[in-house]
Parts: sequence; structure tokens; C-alpha cells
Amino acid sequence: MKILITGGAGFIGSAVARLAVARGHSVVNVDALTYAACLDNVASVGNSPLYAFEKADIRDRAAMEAILARHEPDAVMHLAAESHVDRSIDGPGDFIETNVTGTFTLLEAARAYWTRQGKPEDFRFHHISTDEVFGSLGPTGKFTEETPYDPRSPYSASKAASDHLVRAWHETYGLPVVLTNCSNNYGPFHFPEKLIPVVILNALAGKAIPVYGAGENVRDWLFVEDHADALLTVLEKGPLGRSYNIGGENEARNIDLVRMICALMDELHPQGAPHDRLITFVTDRPGHDLRYAIDPTRIREELGWRPSVTLEEGLRRTVRWYLDNEAWWRPLLARQGVGQRLGVKA
Repeated sequence: MKILITGGAGFIGSAVARLAVARGHSVVNVDALTYAACLDNVASVGNSPLYAFEKADIRDRAAMEAILARHEPDAVMHLAAESHVDRSIDGPGDFIETNVTGTFTLLEAARAYWTRQGKPEDFRFHHISTDEVFGSLGPTGKFTEETPYDPRSPYSASKAASDHLVRAWHETYGLPVVLTNCSNNYGPFHFPEKLIPVVILNALAGKAIPVYGAGENVRDWLFVEDHADALLTVLEKGPLGRSYNIGGENEARNIDLVRMICALMDELHPQGAPHDRLITFVTDRPGHDLRYAIDPTRIREELGWRPSVTLEEGLRRTVRWYLDNEAWWRPLLARQGVGQRLGVKA
């Protein structure tokens, strides 16, 4: 296939781009190169004849239509999004513009392109979203594809809105879509404002490791390369209009996750050990969801996919990658907001 990937210079999008090229697909990477994007993420495929890059904003209808007409993709994988909850608390407008208006603009451009192509049955618009649209779980239960939407942050509300737009364009206009909602991703090339990179890099620098509240919040952790594999599986096999929840089957409390990383740092970078002495509890995030957990039954039974990387293995690979790739993360520390406490304006 020729796949147009929006946000392909971001964390998850670049993982999809690398894997798609490795599997012989052609990739058109469309990215506006905002603060969290980095073309080094796709350097390994940058010279491949199967790869092309277009710098463009998904909110620019004319640019999206021109790119679609020029490259004539078989599928669109829509990953471009503002995704950091703390930033959404401080500046929700960017999230509405990119995640809602941007998705609407891309849908309209894709619909026009699909119509001009004669509405081919094998075209796909794959919308990639988050489990945060479902809200917060108590101590038990898991999110299924039938869980009612209940977003609690500007970020999750904007993603919920984009999900609804995609479903509406399928039902109203017949646009051939598939949707996925994933749990928390982690792994190589994770932008260094998110929890796991913050823990690794602060431990490496001997700085305080901030943990919100008492660290009791629970997340299901999905290794990013597993997620990329799942996304391509849904793109290739998922029935039209179907949604799939993608999880790592790796639930952990934040405090336990942080301690696991500290133990790995003690082993792999013993200077400064024990690193858990750096753990510092800080004021909790406003509206912090208690627990997310994915029931992956549908994707396992219908498409035969399940994660292959355990949390222990994935964290080891991730810590090792950051230790070995300072040239990648060091320049990113100077980008706006990185290393600062965000999400406190509420």
C-alpha cells in the first residue's frame, strides 16, 4: 500500500512510518513539525525510495488536497494531534484547533479525494485515538469498544470530538473508516516531557523525579512498536466502521512504574544509585483520571493481534535506548515547556 501518515515525525507516527517502510509499504509523512515532532525519528527511513516527506498542517485544506492529489495514497493514517494532557490544561485552544478542526479539515480533504478517485472500496481512513476518551475507571473493570465516552480533560475531550467526527463522516458520507483507541504508549523516541522519559532523564541527571499525588494512578502501558504493529493490522484487516481498543496488557501504578525504572537505572547506570531516592511527590494534576485499562478481546479475537512486549522487557529496552541516544534527546530539552511543570493554570 501507499499510506499517508499524518504526524509521522511524532512519537507513534514515526514508529508506524518505520515499520510500514520495513514491510514494503510506501509512506508519505505529513507533519507540521510543531514542538514535539522530530525528523530524526524517521532518519532510518529518510533515504528510502518508499518514503516521502511533506511539511504541512492538517488544518490547511488546500495543502491537504494537493498532497492527496500528488501522492494518491491507498490509505490515510491520522495520528497528527496535540497529545499532552498538562499542555491541554494550560492552553486548550491548540487542542481544539488541531484535534477537532484539523480532523474535520482532513476528513473533508480525504472525502473529496476519495470521491474524485471514484470511491474505491479498498481506500481506508484510519483514525488513531486514545483510551482517555472513556474517562476514568475505578479499581475494577476495563474499557471496551462499547464503553460510553466520558472525557475529563481538554485533551481527551478534543480527541472524543474527533472520534465522533470520523464516525459521522462514515455514517453520513460513506467514507471508509476504521478507528482505534490505545492505552499509554512508551518506548524509543518518546518526547522527553512524558512520564517515562522524564523519570529516565531526571535519574540520569540526578534531579528530582516528580510523581503526581501519591502515585496511585494506574495506566495500561503499550510498547510503541507493538502499537505500530497493531495499527497496521487494523488498517489491513479491520472491517469498515469498526473500532478497536489496543492495550499492552501491562497495568501498573505510576509509583510502581517509577520504581521499576529507578531499579533499571541502578543496574544500567549505577552512578548516582539508588535512584529511587530522587522520587518526589508533587501536587496532583487537576482532574487526574484514576485508572485506565483496556479489554483487548475484540482485536485479539477478530484480528488475531496481541502485544508481544512485556512491561519489564519494554522498560529495559527503553532505558537502554535513552542511555545510548543522548544525541537525540539532548537538543529536545531546550524546546518550549520541556522540563517545566505544566498543567497548573487550573
